[in-house]
Amino acid sequence: MLIKIYPENPNPKDVRRVVKTFHDGGLVIYPTDTMYAIGCDALDVRAVERICKIKGVNPQKSNLSIICYDLSGVSEYAKVSNRVFKLIRDYLPGPFTFILPTSNELPKIYKNRKEVGIRMPDNNIVRELCKELGNPVLTMSVNYDPEEPEYTTDPELIYEQYGEKVDIVIDGGFGDTEGSTVVNCTVEPFEIKRQGKGIIEL
Repeated sequence: MLIKIYPENPNPKDVRRVVKTFHDGGLVIYPTDTMYAIGCDALDVRAVERICKIKGVNPQKSNLSIICYDLSGVSEYAKVSNRVFKLIRDYLPGPFTFILPTSNELPKIYKNRKEVGIRMPDNNIVRELCKELGNPVLTMSVNYDPEEPEYTTDPELIYEQYGEKVDIVIDGGFGDTEGSTVVNCTVEPFEIKRQGKGIIEL
């Protein structure tokens, strides 16, 4: 199913419809402030495992990332020191993934690596989904092929590619081809693991 949602003013009825899909263990593709991403209720382990299978990701060897609605949500699902809090407060919402130690609130699937990527995109659609869901959303970018970038940016083509693998694709306008900047906050000093769209001073 392809659903049009306007990022400036997401329709609450459409948001509730997508969140019901999350509650039912469904998978959704949605826009962020970087690339389109595939996600689910981050606390629904079966749904998380389905996404890992689609993406070919081994959760025991790869960091998983979640989207939180606000900073209090970040503090609930990750361990946030005072220094980290000051950093993320200045840069979120924005095109960043901050790698932090997991808290006890996340299911076991996140704890194999004892780290979780935290995102809070500057995008009203996915943040409203998180707010209505009341849980974080697992997030992984859709596959990017530099030879066919439109399959990453155009929601109708994304639907053509993923429509049978997910329950809903949200058309929130054209997406980006550049991912988030990944910052590892589990080491001292903090380090940029991947330079992406976000510019940060550490």
